[in-house]
Amino acid sequence: MLNFDYDLLVIGSGPAGLRAAIQAAKLNKRVAVVERKAVVGGVSVNLGTIPSKTFREAVLDLSGYNDKTFYGQSFSVKKQITIADLLMRCDQVIRHEIDVMRDQLQRNGVEVIAATASLCDAHTVNLEAVDGKGLRLVRTAKIMIATGTETTKDPHIPFDGKLIFTSDDVLWLDRLPRTLAVVGAGVIGAEYASMFACLGVRVTLVDKRSRLLPFVDEEISDSLAYHLRENRVTLRLGEDVAAVEPFEDENGARVRIKLASGKQIVTEKALYSIGRTGNTSTLNLEAAGLSADSRGRLKVNSHYQTEVPNIYAVGDVIGFPSLASTSMEQGRIAACHAFGAKAQSFPDLFPYGIYAIPEISMCGKTEEELTHDGVPYEIGKARYKEIARGQIIGDITGLLKLIFHAETRQLLGIHIIGEGASELVHIGQAVMFFGGTIDYFINTVFNYPTLAECYKVAAFDGINRLALYQQT
Repeated sequence: MLNFDYDLLVIGSGPAGLRAAIQAAKLNKRVAVVERKAVVGGVSVNLGTIPSKTFREAVLDLSGYNDKTFYGQSFSVKKQITIADLLMRCDQVIRHEIDVMRDQLQRNGVEVIAATASLCDAHTVNLEAVDGKGLRLVRTAKIMIATGTETTKDPHIPFDGKLIFTSDDVLWLDRLPRTLAVVGAGVIGAEYASMFACLGVRVTLVDKRSRLLPFVDEEISDSLAYHLRENRVTLRLGEDVAAVEPFEDENGARVRIKLASGKQIVTEKALYSIGRTGNTSTLNLEAAGLSADSRGRLKVNSHYQTEVPNIYAVGDVIGFPSLASTSMEQGRIAACHAFGAKAQSFPDLFPYGIYAIPEISMCGKTEEELTHDGVPYEIGKARYKEIARGQIIGDITGLLKLIFHAETRQLLGIHIIGEGASELVHIGQAVMFFGGTIDYFINTVFNYPTLAECYKVAAFDGINRLALYQQT
């Protein structure tokens, strides 16, 4: 590798790229990260995960969402919540995360290059400096593509970032609308629909699929739909969008959405969220023997290698599940494989977190998957309203569901909707990792009062169901 400038060149500084670069640096490799934006962190830190989750936390705090159980639906911490109130918190968190990432890269000796990268061949990359000060060719033994995604935009829709916008534009909104249509009920669409609804915005959520989040356990998905409707969200599921167009009348500038069924939705603003497209169009993939699919995504094997063995791809650019947590793990595993270091990963046990209001998290199999596979299973449930902690925090609608094997009692899945779901899921994840049964929860003492007690209640519920099952 002496004739290479770097052992690893990482293109993109989001969660996947950052973790890959640091892992390779810890293996004493010469590493550089190429980032075309002015700051590191990629979409996750600057436009996606961190801003949206911080936005959500600000919504919960200022709207008094969790306190309405005690003080009534009219209660809020701030009566007139503005977009500036929400974004002030986001700005502070974003700046902090960028600083932390820069410090991590510096401490591990990773060079950061502000440039746009394009491939010349499997080992040569052309770097065009962001400041316009010329081109630079570098040679690298390994390449890691971690360029992430951008919002998918229909060319027939006149996006202006104000009336008709995408999730990347939320941070630049001038004001909170009174009405909002969200086109696309995927993770991002569902999250933002629930957040705006929590602020009192009248939201209409449109999707061509017949149910929300089809990869989520159906009972949990149905529960989310119920809570959205309770918060005055209108769900238009199984509907195709024929046109989205701005117009102006005596009430000012608005948006008209025409559905294929003949329905029309008139709204102040429209959030278009029909998925994301891989940031690969400027990489000149063909020069290195690569090609992307119709959504700009790259195909990889179980080690995250592309068709060209020395070129890896990780993160959102390879598609589902497109979560920051899984992307970081992909980056670590790929870097270890690239340099022959041992590493283990268990993708079947990756937890998923969906930061809607209420929050959803899951790990393992769903009821639908187990039914399809012919696995005999039973379930156990615990509702937050049965738990003292649920009453204390004001969440009496949450639900934890355990799925376990009907014969061996081995834990097969955890599905949660409610406050703290993305934290609570890790208890069950750990038990699943070690092949544990639901008896673990029965025999374990949990702090009181905590939401973790839900595991014990759900386990007892499951045992009771199993007793009935075994008596038949």
